[in-house]
Amino acid sequence: MDFLNYFGNVFTPYHLMLLFGGTTAGLILGALPGLSPTMAVALVIPFTFHMEPASGLILLGAMYTATVAGGAISAILVNVPGAPANIATALDGHQMARKGRASEALHYCFLSSFVGGIFGIIILIFFTPPLAKLALKFGPTELFWIAILGITVIGTIGNKSVIKGLMAGLFGLAISTIGDNPMLGEQRFVYSEHMESGIHIVVALIGLFALPQILTLLEESGKSKVGTYALSETKWITSLKYNVTRIKALSLGSTIGAIVGIIPGAGGQIAGLVAYDQIKKTSHSPENFGQGEPDGIIAAESANNAMVGPSLVPLLTLSIPGSPTAAVLLGGLLIHGLFPGPDLFTVHAEVIWTFIDSLIVAQVFMVVIGLFLSRHSGWIMKVPPHYMAASILVLAVFGTYSIQSSYSDVLLMGVLGITMYFASKLGFGPAPVVLGVILGPLAEDNFLQGKLIGEAGDGIFDYFFTGTINLTLILATLGSIAYSVYASHKMNKRVMLK
Repeated sequence: MDFLNYFGNVFTPYHLMLLFGGTTAGLILGALPGLSPTMAVALVIPFTFHMEPASGLILLGAMYTATVAGGAISAILVNVPGAPANIATALDGHQMARKGRASEALHYCFLSSFVGGIFGIIILIFFTPPLAKLALKFGPTELFWIAILGITVIGTIGNKSVIKGLMAGLFGLAISTIGDNPMLGEQRFVYSEHMESGIHIVVALIGLFALPQILTLLEESGKSKVGTYALSETKWITSLKYNVTRIKALSLGSTIGAIVGIIPGAGGQIAGLVAYDQIKKTSHSPENFGQGEPDGIIAAESANNAMVGPSLVPLLTLSIPGSPTAAVLLGGLLIHGLFPGPDLFTVHAEVIWTFIDSLIVAQVFMVVIGLFLSRHSGWIMKVPPHYMAASILVLAVFGTYSIQSSYSDVLLMGVLGITMYFASKLGFGPAPVVLGVILGPLAEDNFLQGKLIGEAGDGIFDYFFTGTINLTLILATLGSIAYSVYASHKMNKRVMLK
């Protein structure tokens, strides 16, 4: 087996140093709002110019895996997801932190990330050729139906009321239409010069999550002068024993993450949210989700890390990135003269298998360093609320401005944040809004492309409603809607009986 033949290359002192440094930096950068995995990997690429190809890819791979997990740190501790992939983690993770179980929540995060990450890399190693053929079958219609399937979870994510969840999701979809029309290039719904470029996903993420949290902390600062929440210590071995018993959450999250990772352009945010939605729907106690349910963290984090390995399948074989971060990694391959395709695994076998093997070791570094950081989570939780609010505000402004170096982004972030703060008082959550912002462009762009292809061929109806993958996704969408209604009715009935 080729991947075993080159495994020893990973364990040179230089490569181990790169893995340790890349993983540590990735966890820290991932925890900073606005510095997404894509941005983190892009920032490191210039440092790999003068490295050997295998060494450069090892550093980039370590950053990729670590930043996906690192985004959960801020999601759990301060309710601000470090990246869109960690939105679902914040729903239950921060509630656990508020109950003094921050270290326990972080344990679940890193242990589940490790399981999902290893599962995804195994998929990458053993199933690359057939999965590459499957990825080629996903065109505009298939991606459109995937977006619609994702939209069906809006009503049940982060809201006790399905109606309010759908209203918040529709608001997010409306936000995603601001700016240029993707086909005609005409501006629409631009009511100010600050909105001409639309609203970036990360701007919406920071505004909708960070600013309401800042204002909430300022409210709490008047009630508490010592600290924010009481804390209880939990040993990681105790969390490990519990984690390994959550077979359904781990397997469901890992499987969904791997499937989403293979699909070009889907990304970890869809994997995490869909996994969270499915574990909630199939849970015997769905009313516990959003209140500090460990299964919510376990499913979401195993999913967004299981996505990493499979997202490289279409990249390495077909030059089709499976996620935005994988697209940046493509640049890292090309600058070293490595061109995706069959030759990559023959002519450059030593480089590519050393890189893939290093991803396994990077997962080990991630879980070890992550569990070490979990021991010190109490430092952050003991910070007085007004200091915490000031720190989050600085990071939010810095993260927002760094995306496009635009003052307009900072202004839009503020407007969205203040709006969300008052909306949260009425029972609306930020997660459905962000999900709408994420899925809106995916659905619209692929619908418009599919419409043009259908009009030039056998017709729009035949193009969108025929084919095995399309029909499977349509049935999954209808099933998701039906089950959402049933699960919501069942949960409401159970709450009324209590």
